[in-house]
Amino acid sequence: MSEKSYMGSHLREYGMIMALVAIVFFFTVIVRASIDVDFLSAQNITNLFLQNSYVIIMALGMLLVIVAGHIDLSVGSVVGFTGAVAAVLTVNQGWPVLAVIPACLLVGALIGAAQGYWVAYWKIPSFIVTLAGMLVFRGLTLWLLNGQNIGPFPRSFQSLSTGFIPDLFGDADQALLGMDRLNGTALLIVVAVALIVVYLGLRKRTQDALFGITPEPAVVFWIRNAIVCGALVFVGYKLAIFRGLPNVVMVLAVLTVIYAFFTEKTTSGRRIYALGGNEKAAKLSGIKTERLVFFCFVNMGVLAALAGMIVAARLNSSTPKAGAGFELDVIAAVFIGGASMAGGSGKIIGVVVGALIMGVMNNGMSILGIGIDYQQVIKGLVLLAAVIFDVYNKNK
Repeated sequence: MSEKSYMGSHLREYGMIMALVAIVFFFTVIVRASIDVDFLSAQNITNLFLQNSYVIIMALGMLLVIVAGHIDLSVGSVVGFTGAVAAVLTVNQGWPVLAVIPACLLVGALIGAAQGYWVAYWKIPSFIVTLAGMLVFRGLTLWLLNGQNIGPFPRSFQSLSTGFIPDLFGDADQALLGMDRLNGTALLIVVAVALIVVYLGLRKRTQDALFGITPEPAVVFWIRNAIVCGALVFVGYKLAIFRGLPNVVMVLAVLTVIYAFFTEKTTSGRRIYALGGNEKAAKLSGIKTERLVFFCFVNMGVLAALAGMIVAARLNSSTPKAGAGFELDVIAAVFIGGASMAGGSGKIIGVVVGALIMGVMNNGMSILGIGIDYQQVIKGLVLLAAVIFDVYNKNK
C-alpha cells in the first residue's frame, strides 16, 4: 500500500495529530507576536497538564460509554459531588487521605452502578438517566456543602494534583550537564517512554508481517514516531528544567496505557466495540450486552470520582459550583478525538489527542485574553467541524 493511499484510509487518525501540532504552532507564534510570551515555556506546559488532567481522565471513561452507544451527562455533577464528599471526610471528619481516596472512588462506582442499572437492565435512554443524575448530584452537592466552600485540604491530599515526582538523582545530573536546575528522573522517564513507543511500533510491524497484514508504510511509520518521540522528549525536557513530572501526569500515563490495552487487547474491550456497532448482533452472538453497559457506567463513575478529587486538590477546597460544564469539555474531547456518534468506533490515543487539543485551545485563548464568550463559540465550532468531518468520512 502506498503512503498516499494509507494516509487517505487513516485520515482521521493522523489528521488529529497534525491538527494538534498545527494548533500548538499557531498559538506559539501568535502568543509570541501579541504579548511576547513563550507559549511553550516550562511553566505553561506544566499548567497545561495540571489544568486539563480531569478532562483526559474522564474522557477515557466517556469513550467506553460512547463506543457502547450511550452518553453520560452527569459527570460534571459527579465531579462536584465526590469533591464535596472528599472535603467533608477530610476536613470536617478528619479522615486520613489513604482512606478518603478509596471511599470517594467507591462513591463514584455506586453512582455509576445506580445509573448504569437503569440504562442496561431497564433500557431507559442514557440521555434521560444521566440528565436526571446531573440535576440530582448537583443538588446533593449544594446540600452536602450547605452552599459554602470547604477547605483547605492537607498537603498530602493536595499532592494528588499539585505534587511532583521527586528527583532520584539529586544534584548529580545537574552537575553532569552543567545546569542550575534539571530533574534527571523526569527526563529519564520520558526518554524511556519514547524508546518504548518505538519498540512497540516495530514489534507490531513484525507481528503484522507474520500474520500477512499489510503494515504501515515505513516512511509514514518513522515520520509519525519521529513527531511523537520528539514531542515527548521536548515536553519531558521542559518539565525537567521546571519542577519535574507532576503526579497527575504519571496517573494519566498509567491510565492511558491500561485503557489502551483493555480496548485493543482484551476480549471484553473488543466486545464493547461490537456492542456499539450492532447491539442486536452482539447479543445474538452470545455477548452479555447488559453487563457490558453496566460496566461502562460504573467505570465512568470511578473516573469521575478520581477527577473530582483532583479538581478539589487543585482548588484546595470543594465548591458548590465545581464541575459545572465539565461534561461538555469531556464529550467534545471524545468526539474531536475520533469517536463516532453512532458508537462502535474510537481509540484511546485519539481521545487523549482530542483532550489535548481542547486543553491547548483553552490555554492559548486564555493567555491571549479572549473572553469566555468567544471561547465557547470557538470550541463549539471546532466540535461541529469534527463531527461533520466524521460524517463526511463515513459517507465517503
